[in-house]
Amino acid sequence: MQNDQRIRRRTFLRGAAAMAAGAAFPRIVPASALGAEGIAPPSDRILIGCIGVGGRGQGVCAGLLESPDAQVVAVCDVKPECRAAAQAQAEARHGKGSCAAIPDFRDLIARDEIDAVSIASTDHWHVLHALAAVRAGKDIYVEKPLGVSIDELKVLREAVHRYGAVFQFGTQQRSDRLFRHACELALNGRLGKVHTIRVSAPSGYAERTGSRTYEPAPVPAGFDYEMWLGPAPRAPFHPKRVINPHWFHIRDYSVGYVAGWGIHHVDIAQWGNGTDRTGPVEIEGSGVFPSDDGLCDNALTWDVHLEYANGVRLHFTSDGGPNAHGIRFEGTKGWVYVLRGGIDADPKALLEEKFGAGDTRLYASDHHQRNFIECVRSRKETISPIDVAVRSDSICHLADIAMRLGRRLRWDPERETFIGDADANRMLGRPMREPWHL
Repeated sequence: MQNDQRIRRRTFLRGAAAMAAGAAFPRIVPASALGAEGIAPPSDRILIGCIGVGGRGQGVCAGLLESPDAQVVAVCDVKPECRAAAQAQAEARHGKGSCAAIPDFRDLIARDEIDAVSIASTDHWHVLHALAAVRAGKDIYVEKPLGVSIDELKVLREAVHRYGAVFQFGTQQRSDRLFRHACELALNGRLGKVHTIRVSAPSGYAERTGSRTYEPAPVPAGFDYEMWLGPAPRAPFHPKRVINPHWFHIRDYSVGYVAGWGIHHVDIAQWGNGTDRTGPVEIEGSGVFPSDDGLCDNALTWDVHLEYANGVRLHFTSDGGPNAHGIRFEGTKGWVYVLRGGIDADPKALLEEKFGAGDTRLYASDHHQRNFIECVRSRKETISPIDVAVRSDSICHLADIAMRLGRRLRWDPERETFIGDADANRMLGRPMREPWHL
C-alpha cells in the first residue's frame, strides 16, 4: 500500500511539475515527451534505475524500454564503458539528457523519483543491491541467480514482504508459452503420474590455454575495482577476475554455472512439479572442480539427484542425457521435453493438447519485463515472485553443497535447514567483507 501511494504521488507531482514548467517556459519538446509514437507521457511513466548494465544488464534495460509506460532515468555500473553504453541505449528511447550515468549504486537508489530498480550486477552483489533498493521503497527486478548463499535469499525474502515491494526474478522462461505448456501437461496428468524430471544445463569451463598464474595487473582507468569486489574478499586485480563468463567460475562471486545457467531450467522443473513454494527432501551429487587453475574453483560439470516428498526424482546434470540444455518431464503415460525455442513429446498429440476450465492453468505472461512493469502499476504478484525465486534458487545451492561435501544430505524444506548435518548448515551462509553486511 505504501508503494502504491508513493507511485500515485510521484505521478501527480511529475504531472504538476510538467504543467508548471510548460506555463512558465513555453518550448518545443520531442513528440515522445508528449506521449506520441506509442510512448506514454512523462506523468504516466514508471521511472526505473538500472544497476549493473553490462551485457545482460543492457538486455534487461532493453526489455524494460519496450514498455511504453516505462522510462529508464538512471544507470549505474562500476565500469565507465558499461555506463556510457546503457545511458546511450536509454536516451535513444527518451531523448538526450533523459538518463543519468551514476558510478555508485547508493546515489541511484537515493533518487526519490525512481519507482523501480533492475539489478543485473555480479552475483555476489545481487542481494545487497536489492536490499538497498527495497529498503528505500523501490520495487525490484533481480537477474538470476538470486544470491550466493541461502541465508542471503531468506533475508531478501523477508525484506520484500516487510516493505511490500513488487519483485520479479529474471527467470524469463516462465514468460514463454512452450515452457508453460510443458508444465501444464505435467500438472494436469496428461503424462500420467510424473516420476522423473531431467534437467540439463551448460557446463562450466576453466582456462584451457595460456598462463594460469594470474599475475596482478594494473586496474583500468575509471574502473572502481574496490566497489566491484564489495563484500567479496580482497584480491589482486586481474582482467579474468572481472569479465563474464570467467567470474562465474570463481566462488567468491558466484555459485558457478550450476546456478548461473542451471537456475533457468531448475525453475521450470519446480513449476511443472507443483513445488514452487517448497523444495526437495534429499540431495546427493558429484561434481568436477578445477584442479590446476589458480582462480576458478566452481564446479565445471555436475551430476546431482534430488528427491521430493511427492515421490518425484529430479536428475540435474551438465550437458548430459537425452535433453541437453532443457527440461524433460517423464510420466507413466508419456514425456515432454522443452528447451528454448523447441518442444517435443511422446505421444506427439500432447503438443496439441488443450486445457479446459477444470484443469490447472498457470500464470500467463508473454513478456517478462512488461509483466514486471504491469505489476509495479497494479501491485499484483509477478510471474516470478520472491517466494518462488528463493525456492528455485535454493536448489542450485543445495546441489553445490552436496557436491562439495560428497555425501547424501537430508533437507527440511519447511525449516530450510539440513537435518542432522552441522557442516552442511554452516555452508548456508557466507561472511562479507566490511563494511558490507546484510
